[in-house]
Amino acid sequence: MGRLTNFCIAATVLLCFSTAAQAGGRNAADYPLRVHIFQHSGHSHYEYHQLSSEEGEGRANLYENGVPTAFDFNFSCTQRLMNSMGYETYMARWKKQGKSLDILFPVIGKPQTLAPCEFKVQMKPAVAYVPTAHGLREESSSVLQEWMVKRQYDPEHDKNQPVHPPSVTKDTEELLF
Repeated sequence: MGRLTNFCIAATVLLCFSTAAQAGGRNAADYPLRVHIFQHSGHSHYEYHQLSSEEGEGRANLYENGVPTAFDFNFSCTQRLMNSMGYETYMARWKKQGKSLDILFPVIGKPQTLAPCEFKVQMKPAVAYVPTAHGLREESSSVLQEWMVKRQYDPEHDKNQPVHPPSVTKDTEELLF
């Protein structure tokens, strides 16, 4: 009888923890969009020598339904904002269509923990940001979309690395992205 009681208690505790983990966790299916952050500038706020928030502005691309679209943004986050490295993107969803996005960022020091940050956005229809050897520039969304198809790059469907990415030289104007 003691074993059965211990088993029931353990099963109940395990069930409670898994339910709490699901409620506190983020479901990737709820964040179907992807965001690539190229640049941002921000100001950090501290309380008792610990980061309490960061706010600022920046530039990024949104990937929605296979179409890259440039946007400028303002943000206020409870964790430090990070630019995308290489072809990395962050999961996102619309909070208010065309006006604000919720973006999930990893929490430094807490593996497998994601925290949302709201971006107030100004979309740039039919335009995408593309990095070149000389910096960031605006290009037609269709140009980047063609590049994505050619390189089999589709972050919305977990194709996060392009096939045969271009080589980078100092004098090239080829799209680096």
